[in-house]
Amino acid sequence: MLIKALCDYYDMLDSEGKVVSDGYSKVKVHYLVCLNPDGSIDEIVNWQDRETIRSANGKAKEKLVPREVIMPKRTEKTSIKTNIIEHRPLYIFGLNYDGKQFVHTDKTKKAEKSHTAFKGANLSFIEGLHSPLINAYRAFLKTWVPENETQNPYLLSLGKSYKNAYFVFCLSGYPNMLLHNERLIKDRWEKQVEAMKRAPDAVVAQCAITGREEPIARIHNNLKGIYGGLASGSVFIGYKNSAGCSYGNKQSYNSNISETAMNKYTEAFNYLLDGKRHKSLIDDMTVVYWATGGTKNEICSDIMSCIVFGENDLMDAKETDEMLEKLIESVREGDITDCRISGVDKIDENVDFYIVGVKPNSSRVAVKFIYHRKFGEILTNIALHQSDMQIKERVKPIPLWRLKRELISPKSSNERVGASLLAEMFKAIIYGSNYPNYLLSTIIRRVKTDKTINSVRAGVIKACINRNLRLSGQKEEIKLALDYNNKNQAYLCGRLFAVLENLQQAASNNSLNRTIRDTYFSSASSKPALVFPKLLSLAQNHLKKVKNPERYNDLIQLIIRGIDSEFPETLMLSEQGKFMIGYYHQKVSLPSENNTDKRNADKNNITKEKI
Repeated sequence: MLIKALCDYYDMLDSEGKVVSDGYSKVKVHYLVCLNPDGSIDEIVNWQDRETIRSANGKAKEKLVPREVIMPKRTEKTSIKTNIIEHRPLYIFGLNYDGKQFVHTDKTKKAEKSHTAFKGANLSFIEGLHSPLINAYRAFLKTWVPENETQNPYLLSLGKSYKNAYFVFCLSGYPNMLLHNERLIKDRWEKQVEAMKRAPDAVVAQCAITGREEPIARIHNNLKGIYGGLASGSVFIGYKNSAGCSYGNKQSYNSNISETAMNKYTEAFNYLLDGKRHKSLIDDMTVVYWATGGTKNEICSDIMSCIVFGENDLMDAKETDEMLEKLIESVREGDITDCRISGVDKIDENVDFYIVGVKPNSSRVAVKFIYHRKFGEILTNIALHQSDMQIKERVKPIPLWRLKRELISPKSSNERVGASLLAEMFKAIIYGSNYPNYLLSTIIRRVKTDKTINSVRAGVIKACINRNLRLSGQKEEIKLALDYNNKNQAYLCGRLFAVLENLQQAASNNSLNRTIRDTYFSSASSKPALVFPKLLSLAQNHLKKVKNPERYNDLIQLIIRGIDSEFPETLMLSEQGKFMIGYYHQKVSLPSENNTDKRNADKNNITKEKI
């Protein structure tokens, strides 16, 4: 399914001119070698473009970036193997730069061997072809002697940049007429590519992707840009152990994927890996996603990147908040396509959307999951996830990286979240299913250990509890804000704890470094009956020290009135979560001692609850 989907995506990209044709590669070029008709170098020109980058403080800075050109297919082998119309300096000039000078020979003789291979292959390729530029290139190949060019002024001017630079050729005075774009060069190269496909030793069989009888790919192209992968890239399909082979086939002949299909799916996947629009990270796993149907549906990837991963550069924070608010509203109204974002009024809810999680090992890429659904279904589930996670009236997107951060200690730089937990969380988001059970236990343990709960942690607890209830056909218990009608015993205990903590701080004029939260929060959320009698006893002393004891006393009595004859002995996991939500709701609603408006609002709420 994955390779077929990538081949289809390639066809779409090819129709829009976004990928290179079979037999070609993209190369990032830094310098232009201008040749005289006799093959000598007239000059080497810096061919990079200037790009303006703005820093966080708004200052503009110019940066040189290499130009991207399309050249005959490049080799991906690390051994000595040249390209037609070479771009690598070691092959073209046959010289190494050791930081001070150019050297032709060394212990490995790699520079010498590389240049010899380049010279022979390219002279053979252009034999019989004639144009002013091709003739100059032929003369360069015949007359360039590396050992005589160690003091070449044009190469010396490049200095350290020589080693990692890439080059293209032109005729001096004609910088827009490049060697690799010569029609004679391209025609011969394309004929050579077709001939290679029909080589006598090619293994022909039915392609598992196209269904046609075609030459089967022996080695698959590398995929570059996967987090943690090799710099040279890794492959989806590769056979190194004989145990993976069958019927006498070797290497990737076991996979029955044609050269055509192999080139398509690898080119499409590398396109998706290049940049941030279609790629994000879940811990150390690379997640790639795309929609079918062409450029008009790229907005689907933008929404995924923005709301789930928080990585979209196309929208600022305000636009993201507004989009999410509209999205949640659209789900409630039943029209998920009405999501106005980046000038798009409607999205196609029936477009196919693919999400793939990959991780590299020593050489191959392991596919961890493949999700394929209609985007309308995915978008609805994303909106429900974000709605479940909200704990405030003002909607704010909570990306996966933020959820991950709240699952680890803020004091630790090495603690990691289990990859399986993050993957299961992501699956629950996409499918709208229950969050993994250990998400709730993990976040509750984190709150107990850190003795602090913020809006994201409270949102995770709320989402886990409410979603489990909703999907089991029960009524959701936890609301966005403080719920005076919620008589759940754990929720009331959490509210009471927040009031008692606030009272303690008020009694000391907010001068305490440690409060009852630091000492009793964990035990109070697990065994209320054991802790609250002592806390209520301490509260009597605190009431004597505050300016308005009746306000606190009324609120304490009001909450206790909702508790049954005695505090619960033990709270189970979900009840501990409700305790923490009650604590958070009450804490953020309590007024500060120097805020008259908030004190009046709290007094009105107490009166309302009495009624």
